[in-house]
Amino acid sequence: MAAGSAGRTSKIWRDGELIPWEDANIHVMSHVVHYGSCVFEGIRCYDTPSGPAVFRLQDHVRRLHDSCRIYRMPMQHGVEALAQACLDTVAANDVRSCYLRPVAIRTGEQMGVYPIDVPVETFIIAWKWGNYLGDDAMTNGVDVCVSSWRRSAPDTFPALAKAGGNYLNSQLSKVEARLDRYVEGIMLDSFGFIAEGSGENLFLVRDGVLYTSGLSSGILNGITRDSVIRIAEDLGYEVREQTLPREMLYISDEMFFSGTAAELTPIRSVDRIQVGTGKPGPITLAIQDQFMGIATGRIEDRYGWITPVAAAVEAER
Repeated sequence: MAAGSAGRTSKIWRDGELIPWEDANIHVMSHVVHYGSCVFEGIRCYDTPSGPAVFRLQDHVRRLHDSCRIYRMPMQHGVEALAQACLDTVAANDVRSCYLRPVAIRTGEQMGVYPIDVPVETFIIAWKWGNYLGDDAMTNGVDVCVSSWRRSAPDTFPALAKAGGNYLNSQLSKVEARLDRYVEGIMLDSFGFIAEGSGENLFLVRDGVLYTSGLSSGILNGITRDSVIRIAEDLGYEVREQTLPREMLYISDEMFFSGTAAELTPIRSVDRIQVGTGKPGPITLAIQDQFMGIATGRIEDRYGWITPVAAAVEAER
């Protein structure tokens, strides 16, 4: 098996048809290859006591539609149809848990940056993926640095769209961090305030209060981020969304990343300055326990976030 292919499955959904993995190809002249014109989602399917279930499926698919709208990419599949296609993709690959990657891409066979009337194709991939930031990251936390690469200014790229081209910036941050022997980088916004990780939102804890940057800091409006805020408030913690100076990273009592891939990953040091005790703190652990408990079916889904793979999307309404 080729390096990096351990997570592959057997079927990929392509515009209404489940096709063999090896047949899910595009032409080298596709617009996305030359100009990065795609939008995508990352969605987790968890193995629960009642069978595979997808976390916040409708919210993810709706954001994919929003991203298409922002980039003027015509999407031929409605939210309900795409949500059902995600469930069908999991079922067709006979997996108990996986990471789903719906992606809408501009294809075609023509040159030029102008994208209007370029064909748009939609794929859904099921990938077997474990802990994104390392096998022990969720338990022991990770060491991170502040990146020299910043998030884009608000009048450059639309941060609310989860677009493939946006992640070129993230790649630079991630590579820099790894070369300097950190697990991940924390990016500042165009004004020098705290934004987020290369592919994760960020939360800080100081004196029992949970802080996170606002959407004006050029961050993605994360669905896991929203889940964290709702869980934290229900647990009785104060949550403040506000502009955060860089030095807050060095005086926080606790810190963690949130994201579909990263889930809730504690941070134990920033720029080799220890966060709190250097171990996941009590607020981080309390929220992590609730989040993972709901996602995996160990705790009652009081928010309606879980969609069983065996259920039809229409049956949820």
